[in-house]
Formats: sequence, C-alpha cells, structure tokens
Amino acid sequence: MSLAVVYSRGRSGIDAPLVTVEVHVANGLPALNIVGLPETAVKESKDRVRGAILNSRFEFPAQRITVNLAPADLPKEGGRFDLAIALGILAASGQIPNVHLDQYECIGELSLGGQLRPISGALPVAIQTRNQRRKLILPRENREEAALVKESALIPAGHLLEVCAHLSGQRPIEAEYRQTEQPLPEADLDFTDVHGQYQIKRAFEIAAAGAHNILMMGPPGTGKSMLAARLPTILPQLTEEQAQETAAIASISDQGLDVARWLKPPFRAPHHTASAAALVGGGSNPRPGEISLAHNGTLFLDELPEFDRKVLEVLREPLETGHITISRATRQADFPARFQLVAAMNPCPCGYLGDASGRCHCTSEQVARYRARISGPLLDRIDMHLEVPRIPMEILRKGSAQGEESSAVIRERVVAARNLALVRSGKANAALNAKEVKLFCRLSEPGHQLLEQAMEKFGLSHRAYHRILKLARTIADLAHSEAIDITHLSEAIGYRKLDRRA
Repeated sequence: MSLAVVYSRGRSGIDAPLVTVEVHVANGLPALNIVGLPETAVKESKDRVRGAILNSRFEFPAQRITVNLAPADLPKEGGRFDLAIALGILAASGQIPNVHLDQYECIGELSLGGQLRPISGALPVAIQTRNQRRKLILPRENREEAALVKESALIPAGHLLEVCAHLSGQRPIEAEYRQTEQPLPEADLDFTDVHGQYQIKRAFEIAAAGAHNILMMGPPGTGKSMLAARLPTILPQLTEEQAQETAAIASISDQGLDVARWLKPPFRAPHHTASAAALVGGGSNPRPGEISLAHNGTLFLDELPEFDRKVLEVLREPLETGHITISRATRQADFPARFQLVAAMNPCPCGYLGDASGRCHCTSEQVARYRARISGPLLDRIDMHLEVPRIPMEILRKGSAQGEESSAVIRERVVAARNLALVRSGKANAALNAKEVKLFCRLSEPGHQLLEQAMEKFGLSHRAYHRILKLARTIADLAHSEAIDITHLSEAIGYRKLDRRA
C-alpha cells in the first residue's frame, strides 16, 4: 500500500487531542512534505526521521512522500510525532505490516540513530489513549509517568527497531499495565517543629479542613514561613482523579513530574519578583503558571506587599473561578487553578510595628501606604486574616509543657472534617457556591443577628458574608456538629480583621 495511517496525540493546554498521521508515498521527484499546520520543530522532523530510518537499516523511499497531520487547524509542535511519521513511512512503503496500526497510538522523538527520546505531557496522552481503548507505544523514559493511569496498556521501547519488531510480530513487547501503589515518602517537615503559636496552628487546621485562604501578618521570625511550609503535611491525600489532573499540569510544564509524590498536594512558593505571566501562565504557546502548578494544593506568597500590585491583581479571578483562560492571537488555553492561597506579610515597612522593644519608627502614613499595596478586592477573597505574635523565649527554648502535636495527629482531624464536607456537598467548604451556602450553612436566628451586627459594625462586604459562613461551617465540622453554633460563628468572624472598617 502507498497509504498508511498512524495515530498520535498533540497538545492543547492539558488536553491531548488526537492527531491522525497520514503518509502517502507516490511516484515523482524524491521529496518529503509535512502539512497540517506544523511548527518549526515538526518541520525539522523530516531530517530526524530520514536519519533514524537509514541508521536502522531500513530503506528510505526515493519517492514523493506527503505527511498530513490532521486535523489541519490544530497547531502541531515538538518532536512527539517523529515515531508516528517514521512508522507511517515504513508502513506505506511496505517495510512493516500495516494491518494492526489502528490498535496503537504512538508518541516519541527520534534521534538520528533511531533511539526514542522522551517527550513532555505523556500523562494526558496515556489518559486519552486509555479512553480510546488503544495501546500506547512510547519512549521507555516516559513509562513511569504514563503508568499512573489505571488500565492503560503501554508498549515502552527504546529504539525504532524495537517498535518495528513488535509490529512485525518478530519480537513482541509485552504490554505493561499499572503496577501496585508505591508508599508515599515520609515528609521531612512536621508541626512539632513549631513551638507555641497555638491559635495560629488552630487556624491552619481550620484552613486545611475547608481549603480556606490565609493571610498571616506579623514581625520577622515569628514562624510564618515555617507554618506555611508545613501546611501540606496536614492536608488530605489527593484522590486519583485530582492527582491525575495535577500531574497532567506538571507533565506539560518545564519542571516535569515527580512520580514518587504524585498523590501529595503540590506546594508552590514563587519569589516576589515573579511576573504576572509566571504566576498565571502565558507565552506565545501558553504554558501553565504557578497558580496552575499549585492546582489542588497550596500557593505560598511570602512578603505579599513586595509583589507588584498588577501581579497580585491577576489572582482575583482564579481565586473565584478555580481556572484561568490564557488567550493569544493564534490560540487559547484553559488551565485549572483551584489552589489554596497562603500569604505572609509584615505589619509595616520595617516589620516591627507593635513590637515590645519599640524598634518601629514607621509613621501611620507609611504603614497605610505599605498595607495599601494589597487591594481591597484581593483582601476580600482571603478567608482568614491572622496576626502572628512573637513567642516567649522560654517556649522557644524548651517548647510547650504539654508538647507539640504532630502533623499526623492534626491531619486525622482534618481528614475527618473534610470527609464530612465531601459526604454533604461533594467538595471542600471553601468551594461552595452561593446556592450551596444557603443550603448547608444555615444559621439560627441569634446567629443571623450576630452576623448582621458584625457586617454592619465592621463594614464587611457580601463576599465576606459568604466566606464567614463557609468558614463557620468548617469549624462546626471539626467539632462534629451538624448545626453552626454561635461559638463557631464567633470564631469565624474573629478571623476577618484586615478588611474591617477603621
């Protein structure tokens, strides 16, 4: 046959759309043309494929070869189509059988010697191939990542000759399926490292149970960064669906995927010099930013007022919607971005406002200007505002008399409270919409009066009203209470401090 069809997968955001590689070999002057909106790296594949075929001791047809990558309106990028193009040429020229190619999908970049090199984004490809009930031929280095997908049939190979021998039936490669779960590595951090700060630890437990956003304010050295770094140790383990979605984002990013920790919630801590594109994603070929890499996990912004204000403002929409859409002239990409924001800041430019030593000499105007770097709309979207005080030297040296709770103990309570929310609404309390808040966060008449008085006295917004209710719902879950009591509501109101009317 002079026509061969091989299936492969492209990349669009975190999706892996099907790309049909059609190869036609016809009489005419020797040439190899690739059509179907290929980018430069795809156009260059003709030289890689020619070298790989010749160095694998196959014959490269001295005819007119046309390679069509369909659909034609989907931009094609990278070297992921090299293997599919090579197999299509060999099948169209009759050097390998063409009968079983429709049972496979192929991805992989070829070296000039025919070796298969890994590609980025193997996990989304494995998910889509599994859904189509085909087997996936892929580079051996991508095997562990693709094996995270249940019921996916993988054919890992290291060379073009291995793939051809498998398709010819001369030396079949046994299909590999997902292996048993590996135990998660133990965390190096633990809440026992943090002495004192019991009220702040309590707030972190509430935040973990309901996936609420936190802003900590306190002088330097009070443990803000220590607490933030230990939040992932008390978060529930990701479900397989969440883990696959988070891993797919890491897979298509430049950082790659750590297979050993794929069930752990991600923790991202960008520097305050990060640009808006680095935070939300961007580029001519849109890539995920820090907020997407923190999907289903934690985004920690230390020294919050030091971030450029325009950079912080881009967080407002994803904090509400849980996703970010990046639009460019030629393409559009949608990335999930449901993250838990943890931020830290000093109370004033010098950092020592309210310190007992009296070191702070900042004027009220300087303090106001410093805090104004965080806009009201952004502050309104943060559920909990915490003031982190200094701890006495005796507690710092010896620790508390009753000892510090470990992350494992706190995590048990967090998981129990989160499970109550999942059974009730199918999501964490922080993700409840307005209709669900009315349904699941009902108050008694005294509770309504207390909340309305707080709203009037402190000048809180309607968004703050709903966030207080969701926070109170989480506090009630931790107490295993079906109803939201006055004590739960009072504690939730107490966490709204920085956006109160002066």
